[in-house]
Amino acid sequence: MSATLSTTDLRLRPMVPADLNAISRIEKHAYTAPWGKGVFKDCLNVGHCCQVLEHQGQVVAYGIISVGAGEAHLLNLCVAPDWQGRGLARRLLGHLLALAAVYGAQSLFLEVRPSNTVARQLYQSSGLCEVGIRHRYYPAPNGREDALIMAIELS
Repeated sequence: MSATLSTTDLRLRPMVPADLNAISRIEKHAYTAPWGKGVFKDCLNVGHCCQVLEHQGQVVAYGIISVGAGEAHLLNLCVAPDWQGRGLARRLLGHLLALAAVYGAQSLFLEVRPSNTVARQLYQSSGLCEVGIRHRYYPAPNGREDALIMAIELS
């Protein structure tokens, strides 16, 4: 599936507890080390900015940022595997960057696996720059994988 969907086909909205089962299913299909449902519930409970992108009432992507002390941190951005390649991650990332600025963040940080070239290209083309490395950050099949730290200044 590589066609980009029109804006009218999609709806961005805040995540609600009723979304957690769908989000957990997407997470399990998208990642080798997925977050548990409880992590998403905790993100909602502590007031992180949790957003979903839906198509005809079906959650197809989600993103979570935490904002505090003038900084935002992208904690999770995921598109259901069957929906990848349609521009959804770019749209959701743009929405999250705008929300971070609305909530008073002057910059946004994230971690990404060096092996995740698609995500790295998305972030770089959206203006994020590599600013550091977290060694042995992610679980990996053969031990641990480093994380690249990326950041962007928000207007």
